[in-house]
Amino acid sequence: MDSDLKLAINASFKAGEIIMQYYCDDYEIKEKGYHNPVTTADNEADSYLKSTLMSARPQYGWLSEETVDSKRRLSKEKVWIVDPLDGTKEFIEGVPQFVVSIALVEKGTPIIGVLHNPVTKETFHAVKGKGTYLDDNVYRCSIKDSTTDMLILNSRSETRKGLWEPYKQYFKELKPIGSVAYKMGLTATGKADIFVTLRPKNEWDVCAGTCLINEAGGKVIDLNGKELTFNNQKTLIEPGLIAGYNLSVEKTFKIFNGI
Repeated sequence: MDSDLKLAINASFKAGEIIMQYYCDDYEIKEKGYHNPVTTADNEADSYLKSTLMSARPQYGWLSEETVDSKRRLSKEKVWIVDPLDGTKEFIEGVPQFVVSIALVEKGTPIIGVLHNPVTKETFHAVKGKGTYLDDNVYRCSIKDSTTDMLILNSRSETRKGLWEPYKQYFKELKPIGSVAYKMGLTATGKADIFVTLRPKNEWDVCAGTCLINEAGGKVIDLNGKELTFNNQKTLIEPGLIAGYNLSVEKTFKIFNGI
């Protein structure tokens, strides 16, 4: 386990260096779908990560946002689940809210999670049963008794579209920032009380973050109240997510379900 963690952390650093070669510089941008851009930085970081992680652990499976999916991963006991640049829109805009996200999953459960922000130099990591760390310091999820005392990290695009208007009265503050994974890292280390997204996300968006949240004394559920599993045939997680300290998640879930 320790060797897998070291491998993932070192790979995240190198991928971050690749990304920073393009940050606030010229690169190619393509649209994979509506409002879903991909850049040269995404693709080069992905190529590096796949080559490095899979050459070191050829027996593991592979799932990444930027790699064509192979269902052979479904038969593997352990699988790397990677987003080489989570927060591509922020990267394009020059907003330093993006991370390299690497997770290792065993039988559907994330056992390693690593997030690295190459601009701020923050590195979050967690190993199942060993706690959550930001750099060399251990952290736990924030605990608040009432949702009206909670700082919520939410999506910039969801805020712009007005999706949060019916709910903002129930929380102390909504803070929209970029990158789903980065929001989960900040929540796991107590920089915010809850992370919520009202839109579906893919496994690579949230897998490493889920490991961080779990090891910081919290949990992640979908908006139907179910906890997450990974390396599924269908990688889209619907209809949205809540992450944070266990009781805070339960209180927030009641608000979104009108209880």
